[in-house]
Amino acid sequence: MDLGLKGKTALVLGAGGGLGSAIATALADEGANVALADIAQDAAQKVADGIGAKGGKAIALGWDLKDLSVIDGNISRIEKELGGVDVLVNVTGGPPPTPAAGQKVELWRDSFEGMIMSVIAITDRVLPGMRTRKWGRIITSTSSGVVAPIPNLGISNALRLSLVGWSKTLAAEVGRDGVTSNIILPGRIATKRIRFLDEKKAEREGKKVEDVSAASEASIPLGRYGDPEEYGATVAFLASKQASYITGSVIRVDGGLIASV
Repeated sequence: MDLGLKGKTALVLGAGGGLGSAIATALADEGANVALADIAQDAAQKVADGIGAKGGKAIALGWDLKDLSVIDGNISRIEKELGGVDVLVNVTGGPPPTPAAGQKVELWRDSFEGMIMSVIAITDRVLPGMRTRKWGRIITSTSSGVVAPIPNLGISNALRLSLVGWSKTLAAEVGRDGVTSNIILPGRIATKRIRFLDEKKAEREGKKVEDVSAASEASIPLGRYGDPEEYGATVAFLASKQASYITGSVIRVDGGLIASV
């Protein structure tokens, strides 16, 4: 199936991580030119090199999302080297595992800047071009915690949920311009982040991390963690021409983990 992404320009945030790299690779495999942004530029460059080795076009940018002052310069570089951004995939790192109560204001503020304000500001920067071209995709990755709050992820549960309201509101504002805005949320996808969370839970409960992971897998109807490539494929479809009538939605990629309808 031709997803209609050949020659489109995609910007993927957090592209050096497990989810981001899988998303960037999936979009590049469909013919998109991809800008990969990550605070660890070497990680993003490794993914870009992999894309280039397969004949794709990609550039890597070292990008600290908490620094809002670099947004215009980075987007201008992408526009110069790859063209206007047609597909924006917002993937941000998560805050440390914590209860909701008793956290320092500074931690809340830093997490908000990196996880929320950066996404909104970057979207605002690329949105005028999308609206002018009458085509755009804004896809924001959050967490299953926005549907069913995850214990000991108080900051993540609270802040990521704000992106759901933002994305839904935005979808209504830009739909007639050919721009869609959707939320995609992962369940337990096999990334370093999930391994880290399993390790922290094992430490708290005095268990082996293998036992924690096994118990987590057992709670998933499909009986396993998801593959990052499965997540990337879902994002690629949401970015496609075939998904032009999907907007304002929350798409779960969780193997049936979330029990609610």
